[in-house]
Amino acid sequence: MMSEKEAGQSGGSPQVGGATVSDIQELIRRKEEIEAQIKANYEVLESQKGIGMNEPLVDCEGYPRSDVDLYQVRTARHNIVCLQNDHKAVMKQARDMAEAQKEAMNCGLGQNEGLSPLQAFAKVNSISPGSPASIAGLQVDDEIVEFGSVNTQNFQSLQNIGSVVQHSEGKPLTVTVIRRGEKHQLRLVPTRWAGKGLLGCNIIPLQR
Repeated sequence: MMSEKEAGQSGGSPQVGGATVSDIQELIRRKEEIEAQIKANYEVLESQKGIGMNEPLVDCEGYPRSDVDLYQVRTARHNIVCLQNDHKAVMKQARDMAEAQKEAMNCGLGQNEGLSPLQAFAKVNSISPGSPASIAGLQVDDEIVEFGSVNTQNFQSLQNIGSVVQHSEGKPLTVTVIRRGEKHQLRLVPTRWAGKGLLGCNIIPLQR
């Protein structure tokens, strides 16, 4: 379950478009922590004659069952309900953060288009045939302005991209690139394939 500190943090006013890679990593950490606790509580139920969330705790004559630890079962069931609610809250926060980030990015792109060229922070310098990057439509010399939650404003190093890729295996990422002066939005799914890594392309940072 969330600590008071975490609950306080999540209860603050959301920063529209202000989500950083570390914010997203923290959400992922909390999500994984909650999922691990839910699993541990289900294992408690499994250890009590495989009893689940809904099986009756009284026998056919209406007496409390003597073959299971009623206190442990009730506690585990209560914990699971609370943790599932926490899990829903974290997932909603992640969705809200992603939406705000996307909205802010689109707004920024719209403003920049009429004023100055979009600023890319990295460039694709090689792609392996048949790789996830190739399937997504990435091309050599594409200049990246958005890679999932990473954009020009919060990009610090290629580790930012690496972290997003590791946490997004099997999940689609929105990648926005500039190709021959035109903006293209691609859907890239980091996946294990015959080659190395989850993308099958090499990305280099651009000097700013």
